[in-house]
Amino acid sequence: MIRENKLFDELTVGDSASVKRVCTANDLFVFAHASGNLNPLHLPEDEHHNGKANGETSEPVAPSMWVGALISSVLGNILPGAGTLYKTQTFRFVDRVHVGDELTVTVTVAEKRANNTVVLDTVITGRGGDVVADGVAEVLAPTRKVALDDDRLPDLLIRRHQHFDRYLEACAGMPSAATAVVAPEDPASLGGALLAAKRNLIVPILIGSAEAIKAVAKKHGEDLSGIEIIDVPNHDAAAAKAVEMARADQVQAIMKGHLHTDQLLRHIVKRDGGLRTGRRLSHAFIMDVPGLDHVLIVSDAAINIAPSLEEKIDITQSAIDLGRSLGIGQPKVGVLSAVETVNPAIPSTLDAAALSKMADRGQITGGLVDGPLAMDNAIDLQAAQSKGITSLVAGRADILIVPNLEAGNMLAKELAFIAHAEAAGVVLGAAVPIILTSRADGEKARLASCAIAALFKAWQVGGRSMIAETAE
Repeated sequence: MIRENKLFDELTVGDSASVKRVCTANDLFVFAHASGNLNPLHLPEDEHHNGKANGETSEPVAPSMWVGALISSVLGNILPGAGTLYKTQTFRFVDRVHVGDELTVTVTVAEKRANNTVVLDTVITGRGGDVVADGVAEVLAPTRKVALDDDRLPDLLIRRHQHFDRYLEACAGMPSAATAVVAPEDPASLGGALLAAKRNLIVPILIGSAEAIKAVAKKHGEDLSGIEIIDVPNHDAAAAKAVEMARADQVQAIMKGHLHTDQLLRHIVKRDGGLRTGRRLSHAFIMDVPGLDHVLIVSDAAINIAPSLEEKIDITQSAIDLGRSLGIGQPKVGVLSAVETVNPAIPSTLDAAALSKMADRGQITGGLVDGPLAMDNAIDLQAAQSKGITSLVAGRADILIVPNLEAGNMLAKELAFIAHAEAAGVVLGAAVPIILTSRADGEKARLASCAIAALFKAWQVGGRSMIAETAE
């Protein structure tokens, strides 16, 4: 919106202007960065609000000076507008503001003084009209006419991972799944398993060299009290034992520790004694990307190197099922290629078109599938519209099906290391969820992988998501 300021001679006592503003969690994070005020009372997701600890939290309070700073948005943008300079401002803070509160910020010209000085009454009210803060501003009015566009500022990207937070919250109160942790013989894998246990996401059973596991725990101050350890001589035997326990229903999930993925999967995919189902095994990265209003599921980036069309059918169906377990009522699946048109010279476009048509005819169920789509028009609505693509999926994809493992792996790592996404990982298509974590994974990614496995298993058993659906 283009706004024009008012010069001193254009102002009249009684002139008034208002704006409305809803307090968001991101506002509190941005203000903490800008001001340096890191008081935990003002920070969402901090476990020390109002002095509480042990996971008990209360709602954060917006800093009073953040509330007061909203006055400048009216003074600097509307009345008097661009070119206004503060001389003084008084404040009386009457009430507290919390995330989600809608505020009305009003300034009214009270007096005009010599030397281009204007005095304005300032007041901020809540949704019910109750005063939150008031005071008096003394400013220098603009000296030349200026018209400015409200939208000229660059966007800010807040590095938060609130989608994973929802998954962790949804697991609260769910029974912890007995989980075979295979070869947790390094600090990352052992620490991740024990952290998930502390959050009641899993009941870990550690399978591997008892000597190595205990040595890592001792070196890093980890407490193994009450944790079952099954001592086996090597990684191959540890993987075999985990699969054996899953087949006997002694564990409900398997977590990869400090061993190669193919060592673990070799026992899972055995025709006799493995954990095969009627569906091809596939891997899914669940990406919590800052600035994106939904998670992004990328498949397959870790197991199927160059999947055939038949294998992509299973990969797509498994990804849809996972999306539904995470509360996406009807996941939108973009099948990726380098272009968005079918080209016989590019095999991935033919596969994408076939998958799309199979979904239309009910051979793939539970989601909307469209392709081929290039990456930009799969996730960016403006990019899709600029290319004239009319689709319920284009620009809105929840799931990205990649042409091959190389493309998926590069895409997932670009999102993680350039876009600062957190990436959880699970293997689908086995009799139990397989939790795959990387040595580079942070604490939240490890916890989220366990939570997602639990939510997926609950969906398989109960037929509904433990998270409220987000379908449009």
